[in-house]
Amino acid sequence: MLKLLDTHLYESKAPDSLRHLINYIARAGKYINYSLQMGDLGKAGSQNFSGEDQLALDVLADQTIMENIMVCRLVSAAVSEEQDDVAVCPSCKTGTCGEYVVAFDPLDGSSLVDANLAIGTIMTIYKGNEFLGRTGREQVAALYMLYGPRTTLVYTIGSGVHEFTLNDVGEFTLTRENLVVRDDATHFAPGNLRAVKDDAKYRKVMERWMDEQYTLRYSGGMTPDVNHILLKGQGIFTYPPQGDKYPNGKLRLLFECNPFAFLMEQAGALPWPAISPCWTLKSPNSTNVRPFTLAVSMRWRRWFRN
Repeated sequence: MLKLLDTHLYESKAPDSLRHLINYIARAGKYINYSLQMGDLGKAGSQNFSGEDQLALDVLADQTIMENIMVCRLVSAAVSEEQDDVAVCPSCKTGTCGEYVVAFDPLDGSSLVDANLAIGTIMTIYKGNEFLGRTGREQVAALYMLYGPRTTLVYTIGSGVHEFTLNDVGEFTLTRENLVVRDDATHFAPGNLRAVKDDAKYRKVMERWMDEQYTLRYSGGMTPDVNHILLKGQGIFTYPPQGDKYPNGKLRLLFECNPFAFLMEQAGALPWPAISPCWTLKSPNSTNVRPFTLAVSMRWRRWFRN
């Protein structure tokens, strides 16, 4: 039987406010999906606050999400990986602030657009009116939308991980419920493979996986690679530090590590930053980065620790 995203959220006992907020986010994803098919693939002539060149689609996706979550009046503030300022909901000026804050990467992997590879949107939701000083454990929801051969939305509110597919009439319908990641990885997605030059341990792990004939599955985008692990039910994603260039890794705790750690934990996997668990790390600022490993089996977790 066809089950819509809104119905699934309701049956999962999501609070009405959170259910409505996720529906607004899903609506933004529909507009982004359309823009990817019809929009400008060129550069915007600007840079984000990290100094990376922005595509026109980066800017459009950022604006689309921000507009949708601000008009719903459920969010007090939002921060985007593409901007250096926190956006405060206009209604807060009248004393009617929303009860959530949202952080998002509007178009993860946007450099892959011109190669026609899958890219995604990553979202994390906290209750309250502040991001900073919060840990991953405090998230009330995390989700991503993947724009590929199919457009999908995968979410958790702490009661499992569920996948929805955008159909021809513009509805996200349930495709897979209660995704599970097993403890028997045979695929690996090694981000920043150049780190093997500076990190003997990382090189040793890569060689061990190749010796054991693990299958390489790496697209260059975190969202499609993590999605592959979730849907296949096994795999390992890594992104280590690299010498002086990225001494603390490159993935942002707020925008990438925390939401994917929440999703993976709910799927039964083992999210494990190289230093300490996401759940106990407070976000000192929106640009804080971490080394990161996802879906590590107990066997390989011991290996990484040693």
